[in-house]
Amino acid sequence: MGRGRSVRLARLGAIACVLALTAGCSRAGVEDKLRFGWPRGITIQGDRMRVLWTWSWVAALAVGVLVWGLMFWCMIVYRKRDDELPRQTKYNLPIEAIYTVVPFLVISVLFYYTAVTENFVNKETKNPDTRVQVVAFKWNWEFDYLDQKDPTSPGGGEFVNTVGSTEEIPILVLPVGQTIRINEKSNDVIHSFWVPEFLFKRDVVPGLDNSFEITIKPDQKGAYVGRCAELCGTYHAMMNFEVRAVSPQDYRTYLDTLARLGGADPNRQAEALAAIGQPTKSVTTYPFDTDRTARQASQRQSGG
Repeated sequence: MGRGRSVRLARLGAIACVLALTAGCSRAGVEDKLRFGWPRGITIQGDRMRVLWTWSWVAALAVGVLVWGLMFWCMIVYRKRDDELPRQTKYNLPIEAIYTVVPFLVISVLFYYTAVTENFVNKETKNPDTRVQVVAFKWNWEFDYLDQKDPTSPGGGEFVNTVGSTEEIPILVLPVGQTIRINEKSNDVIHSFWVPEFLFKRDVVPGLDNSFEITIKPDQKGAYVGRCAELCGTYHAMMNFEVRAVSPQDYRTYLDTLARLGGADPNRQAEALAAIGQPTKSVTTYPFDTDRTARQASQRQSGG
C-alpha cells in the first residue's frame, strides 16, 4: 500500500468517526439521545445544564477523535520500513502556534457557554409568579407561602405555612409552568436545600438570605423527594421533605385551603392536600424512627 493511499485512508477513518459521533445531534433530539449519564430533571434550568453537559462531551469526543486520528495516521504513515530515519521536524512555528492557540480556543468556548448557562440558572426575575420561603432548622423544614396571608394570625400579617414534625414529612407544594422564587432561611446552622430532580441544590446559611428561581416543566406533575444535603448534626439523615408539583389551579386551591384552616390547625397540610386530590402523606420518603427520648434514655442506661 502506497504512502499516499495510507494517508487518505487515515483521514477518511477520522472523518467517519466524527460523523458517526455527531450523527443525529440535532437540537431537538440531543436531549434524549446524547445524555452521557446526565439524569433527567424536571425544570427548564435542569434542561439547560443538561444541554451544556451534552455538547461539552460532544466537543471532548471530537477532540479525542482528532487526536486519535492523528496518532493512528502517524503510526501508519511513519511506520518503520527500513533502517533510514524519517525526516525530523523541529522548531516548526506554525505547528507550535496551532497546538497553543487551538486548546486556548476550546477552553474559551467552554468557559463562555458555562458562564451563560450559570447565569441562566442563577437568574432571578423582578416579578416571579409565586414565592415560597424555606426555613431550615434542626432537623426539619417549614414552608411559608409568601403569596397568601393567614387571616387567623394575630393581625393577619403572617403567611400560611406548613411545618414538618418527627411523625410527618413536610410537603412543599409548587405549581408547574410558573416561575417560582424560593427564599432560604436557617434558624441555627448551615443546611442545604436539595431536590435531586431539580439537578440543583443551595446551602441555607444562618444570617444569609439566599434565593433562587426554578420553573417546573408543565408535564412533570408528581411527587419528588427532598433532602438536606449539608451535614447539620445528629439527625441530619432524618431531615427530609417532599415536593408536590401540581397545576396552577390546584396550587391556588391549596393556598386558599391553608388560609381557611389557619395556622392553629395541626392537620392543615393533610386537609389542604386532600382538597386538591393529593395523597395526604408523603409518598417518596417516610419518617425515620425518631423516638429520641427513648433512645437517649437507653444510652444513659447503657452508659453511652
